[in-house]
Amino acid sequence: MSTLTHPGATPPAPPRPPRSRAAHAVMLIIGCLLGLVGLALAGAASASAVAMFAQRDGQFLTTPTERYAVDSHALTTTGIDLLDDQLPTPATAVELMIQATPTDGDRPVFLGVARLEDVDRYLSGVAHSELTSVSFAPFRATYRQVPGERVPEPPDTQNFWMSSRSGTGTQRLETTLRSGSWVVVVMNADGTSKVSADLAVGARTELLAPLTFGLGLAALLCLAGGVALLVAAGSGLAAASAEASGSLPVPTHLEAPATYPARLTGELQPVSRWLWLVKWFLAIPHLLVLALLWTATVAVTIVAGVAILITGRYPRPLFTFTVGVLRWSWRVGFYAFSVMGTDRYPPFTLQHTDYPADFDVDYPEHLSRGLVLIKSWLLAIPHLLIVGLVTSPWYWVADQRFTGGEPGRVGISLLGLLTLVVGVALLFTGRYPRPLFDLLLGVNRWLYRVLAYVALLRDEYPPFRLDQGPQEPADHPGSGSAVGRPDDLTNPLSSGT
Repeated sequence: MSTLTHPGATPPAPPRPPRSRAAHAVMLIIGCLLGLVGLALAGAASASAVAMFAQRDGQFLTTPTERYAVDSHALTTTGIDLLDDQLPTPATAVELMIQATPTDGDRPVFLGVARLEDVDRYLSGVAHSELTSVSFAPFRATYRQVPGERVPEPPDTQNFWMSSRSGTGTQRLETTLRSGSWVVVVMNADGTSKVSADLAVGARTELLAPLTFGLGLAALLCLAGGVALLVAAGSGLAAASAEASGSLPVPTHLEAPATYPARLTGELQPVSRWLWLVKWFLAIPHLLVLALLWTATVAVTIVAGVAILITGRYPRPLFTFTVGVLRWSWRVGFYAFSVMGTDRYPPFTLQHTDYPADFDVDYPEHLSRGLVLIKSWLLAIPHLLIVGLVTSPWYWVADQRFTGGEPGRVGISLLGLLTLVVGVALLFTGRYPRPLFDLLLGVNRWLYRVLAYVALLRDEYPPFRLDQGPQEPADHPGSGSAVGRPDDLTNPLSSGT
């Protein structure tokens, strides 16, 4: 049957093809990789900055003094390889300090630094020990034993040493190493076996300043690129999902009105007796992605705060991204850490799914320009104190038998303790205590309301109320509905502008 069209009618516009999710998924992956590289570079830049600060005023970055003892004729390091001779000499120079105190005070000790090939020739056929690795917490040194039968000539009779020092008592050697491969040698001054001394080694170089700057700049560029890609990918995935379905579906268990426009739900499902023991490990891929997403969320919140201050509106793509990160975090917490209410693995998405845990926040058409300056740090302090008491670890001194012989601290938060009680109950009874589930949902609901407020998503002040249970509660008498009524529960300091 043909369709008749009125001659004056405007033909309908052809449907717009849905946006490709593949491109945004690729952006998400690349953004995560850039973020990981940026975090690694930021860590390296921080370590370099700490080392640079430690060698200020001509000081050396020095190892702790520890006892090194070998039964052979010499203790050597592996080759210290510096840059080749094509580069400027000041850039390749490293100042080295070695301090040694012989265990036997009457036996002179020898310290020497020489090129690798000269040391190999001198110690050829001589039993010696090469230091391969060392750790200081606790101290442990490992050696590679090189066999030999020849007794070496006394080291201070050799003329190949670039710098050397020997004698009884504490000996300190300072030298400047340039391009090449160098070895530090510790021996008895007479060349006999059984070398034992308390050693400390220090280094100082002008390379740390440009290295710190270069690493910091590279970290900033990678993090900026990663954040930009993550924001674009999150916004694009949200738009693609909405276009593909005509509208963004909201699960039915989020449709009921609530007293606060940030809604958290979770449905308890049958869970295994033992799987909770390894869920923390299974959740590692999610934690890696969430670390990057939360880094992006901090940047997004700052940008959104500026936008709210200027326009009074939270940019919707940024709002969708931030709520998506909170939703993703809640699903992972519900699965592994803060509830353990399901054995179903969380999806890798910012969007609503049919997962038994979900979170959503109503988009505000207008936000206070004044509140944006104080609500996330000043007005939220009472809630942050309460949330901190529940989620921050409480530490106590642990028995030395459980900390490798050293005094240590062990800590667990109240939320973690409640979740642990759930795990023990599952392990021994196979049943999830329903009252604990309701309590954990209430604690997390309070936490995520505060997170939504601190992230500038709403102006309504979170209620001081532990709303327990899997679903958001019905409106409390006299409170009115918070959904669709932005003036309810609004902080009294709000002026609307």
